[in-house]
Amino acid sequence: MTEPVHATRDRPDGAPADLFAAQGVLFDLDGVLTPTAEVHMRAWQRLFDDEFAARGIESPYTDRDYFDHVDGKKRYDGVAALLADRGVELPWGEPGDPPSAETVCGIGNRKNVLFERLLEEGIEAYPGSVRLLDELARRDVPVAVVSSSKNAERVLRVAGLSERFPVVVDGVVAEIEGLPSKPAPDVFLAGAERLHVEPARSAAVEDALSGVASAVAGGFGLVIGVDRGTGAQALLDAGAHLVVTDLGELLD
Repeated sequence: MTEPVHATRDRPDGAPADLFAAQGVLFDLDGVLTPTAEVHMRAWQRLFDDEFAARGIESPYTDRDYFDHVDGKKRYDGVAALLADRGVELPWGEPGDPPSAETVCGIGNRKNVLFERLLEEGIEAYPGSVRLLDELARRDVPVAVVSSSKNAERVLRVAGLSERFPVVVDGVVAEIEGLPSKPAPDVFLAGAERLHVEPARSAAVEDALSGVASAVAGGFGLVIGVDRGTGAQALLDAGAHLVVTDLGELLD
């Protein structure tokens, strides 16, 4: 295994030494397995550029806004958090609101329309992530996807990863079961339960600060941060035990 960017935090007793010693490995999707985080970022940028212009908000939307307020959260929670940062409060509305509705849900649904248009261009999994998944499969380590996105199943299909993940806990599951958004631990705990593994003896892999915090709060024995732009130190500060820039670094 190559040297990670950092490996400085203590782990709980009984924590796995690495992914291959884990009872199971739970992966976030966007930015960890697939570069859909980039697609999401472009969709959010287009959405809030238009929203801010329409509302006369002079402080522009930036990538930092994505990482601070949106990344890793359920879509509507991200909309509400970012609008609140700019001093805007809107009615929450309902998930079925049309994209034209001036509600948190309506704006979130506008973002999803933009995302789906961009996704039509296709998406491929990160090669390093695929190599790691191959090795985990070879060693019979169970895996799951835990994503805040309601598009997770579609992204997995487009990227050719669906058959690798018998367990997927995504934004659709979270809404049906009333699970709160990351950084609450509920979605990761639901994934561990479905995978029939103990969090303390399992691993979680995340690129978002809220996702790392979620896994830590869930008591996962090994939390790996993937730095796709969030920053290695920020991921460590959120609770990651080690940070890499690509999952291929975790292979011998």
